[in-house]
Amino acid sequence: MSSELTFKDILREAAAGGYGVGSFSPRYTKMILPVIEAAVELISPVIVQISEKELNRHQVELAIFSAEFYRVVSRLGARPPILLHLDHTKTMAVIKEAIDRRFMSVMIDASDREFDENVRISKETVDYAHSRGVYVEAELGRISSADLAETDTNEEYFTDPAEAERFVLQTGVDALAVSVGTAHGFYHGREPNIRYGLLQAINRRVSVPLVLHGGSDVPAEKIALAVGLPTGGAAKVNIATDLERAMLRALGREGHMTDAELNTLSAAELEKARLAVKETVKDKMRSFLFSAGKATAKQVNTTA
Repeated sequence: MSSELTFKDILREAAAGGYGVGSFSPRYTKMILPVIEAAVELISPVIVQISEKELNRHQVELAIFSAEFYRVVSRLGARPPILLHLDHTKTMAVIKEAIDRRFMSVMIDASDREFDENVRISKETVDYAHSRGVYVEAELGRISSADLAETDTNEEYFTDPAEAERFVLQTGVDALAVSVGTAHGFYHGREPNIRYGLLQAINRRVSVPLVLHGGSDVPAEKIALAVGLPTGGAAKVNIATDLERAMLRALGREGHMTDAELNTLSAAELEKARLAVKETVKDKMRSFLFSAGKATAKQVNTTA
């Protein structure tokens, strides 16, 4: 493992290099392929993720999602660092199953709890995951949501830098999702207002990479500034809704589908949907994240 890049490694390299690693949620098993193809073509590190709410909303099974991820990586002989991550999850049973299914990192989201309870739950997750060689992301503060696809509330509480320092020290998490002005889903006409000074202040207080959730529907220049701050910005940026929107537009559909419904598409429709997703991912890597060409020769362990 010493020669392979881990979740923590690729985020630390991104933070030091002034770029972001895209953590893309394809939401459907058959959309994993275009995300990884984009990373391979642009020689970019990438994280493929899915959240607990997405598993339920799109009726996706962890076992099938994981199996497809490893099948695609094997088939493509993919070289860039490519990770499988469990996004927003509140249920320990789901986290344990993901770890059993070879997810390389998991996110425990107890941000709706009081500080001490968030610490307790997050540390319990860290202890369990670390003993199995899996990395942990947690959240402090509360990131709002426009469509409730990831969270149960649209309330927003900004992350306090001093609390962030205490939280990281007390939990031992490997990455911290922070609330600095982005939101899950679309903004529906309002302008996202990222508090860059707050992002810098948190970075100065904590020793782990920071994660920016709600990367969809944000102007490219705003994300670019967030990942490229000279004192360290957001090393990991989550993007989900933009991928699904591109896919649905290519298919002439609205709303969302279940995984089973997507699997009934014809080969031509599926190819059209995959191309839309791949081009969206490539655009984010080039203009949002500046991660194109940043993959090293090392390869993360995709067979363990």
